[in-house]
Amino acid sequence: MLARKSIIPEEYVLARIAAENLRKPRVRDRLPKARFIAKSGACNLAHKNIREQGRFLQDIFTTLVDLKWRHTLVIFTMSFLCSWLLFAIMWWLVAFAHGDIYAYMEKSGTEKGGLESTVCVTNVRSFTSAFLFSIEVQVTIGFGGRMMTEECPLAITVLILQNIVGLIINAVMLGCIFMKTAQAHRRAETLIFSRHAVIAVRNGKLCFMFRVGDLRKSMIISASVRIQVVKKTTTPEGEVVPIHQLDIPVDNPIESNNIFLVAPLIICHVIDKRSPLYDISATDLANQDLEVIVILEGVVETTGITTQARTSYIAEEIQWGHRFVSIVTEEEGVYSVDYSKFGNTVKVAAPRCSARELDEKPSILIQTLQKSELSHQNSLRKRNSMRRNNSMRRNNSIRRNNSSLMVPKVQFMTPEGNQNTSES
Repeated sequence: MLARKSIIPEEYVLARIAAENLRKPRVRDRLPKARFIAKSGACNLAHKNIREQGRFLQDIFTTLVDLKWRHTLVIFTMSFLCSWLLFAIMWWLVAFAHGDIYAYMEKSGTEKGGLESTVCVTNVRSFTSAFLFSIEVQVTIGFGGRMMTEECPLAITVLILQNIVGLIINAVMLGCIFMKTAQAHRRAETLIFSRHAVIAVRNGKLCFMFRVGDLRKSMIISASVRIQVVKKTTTPEGEVVPIHQLDIPVDNPIESNNIFLVAPLIICHVIDKRSPLYDISATDLANQDLEVIVILEGVVETTGITTQARTSYIAEEIQWGHRFVSIVTEEEGVYSVDYSKFGNTVKVAAPRCSARELDEKPSILIQTLQKSELSHQNSLRKRNSMRRNNSMRRNNSIRRNNSSLMVPKVQFMTPEGNQNTSES
């Protein structure tokens, strides 16, 4: 069956499709910015084209500790198996060179007992028995069926060598596993940061703030917080610095710059002339290619190991004109922390200008606070009016219900023509 021709000419259809494609704006999705530090604290950095791989073997212990658990367990198992096999071969060669294997093969079952004083190792008749004796020596099991004699000085040397090698393997592998289980970043899993950072007015100054907390009851001793800004910059000579790090001072009234992290704290940075955020306004923040890195360091109280927790905030994760809600309350003489509100913020009045403009024109802050006060009063008036209207509606509805429930009056006519009114 032939295809049915369209009533509309093809030239018109093609022209209309082309016009529709031209009208549609071609918007490319903006690629997400690569973070230098992930929210979990991991460094988003890939090392490529490392030619001198032998440097990692020079520090073999640190290399073993840095490996993944599956690789560490494989190396742990293979190190013992390889050492057992290696010394099993050596024990078999000792028995073969001394003629113990041939002696056990030639002697009958009744005469095997007389060979115990002439062989190097008793009951080593094959490679399997040599492998079992190697395990008994290195693990110091000592079942009693196989033992050394005084006939072979070479066997005594192999015994001493295997004991030394076995002790070294035990020390290295057990120390490696202990260090992996007691690594400092394990303690950092219970050190948490707020999902977003905020910029608001505190004590008449614009401040960059975030919240940090510890979920464990054990303390972090000598805890300190460092803040750095990482961004891409270009020098006057034209050199592009992809990762330019700038330190940000932390507003801490304590001279030692340490914090007592017994409860969640709000870390504050005053945006002043020393701050890299001094010239950034609320509108400029969305277009800024910067990343604020937060580093919390301290000593674990239970182990004495120094730990470090990290996170970062990009421009999309900084909320302008917000403030963290309070999560610490006093209940029955005990301070209680509600971690369900750890990252919750509320919107507050804050000027949208930069800190530089705020320092040059302090009246901007006064105007902003006055506007917020007026808006707050207007919202209160609206709430009061809504409450009055609701109360009036309730009163009217109650009156209507009461009027509907009133008992009607009934009139009776008497023969004399008088009217008697009674209520039922």
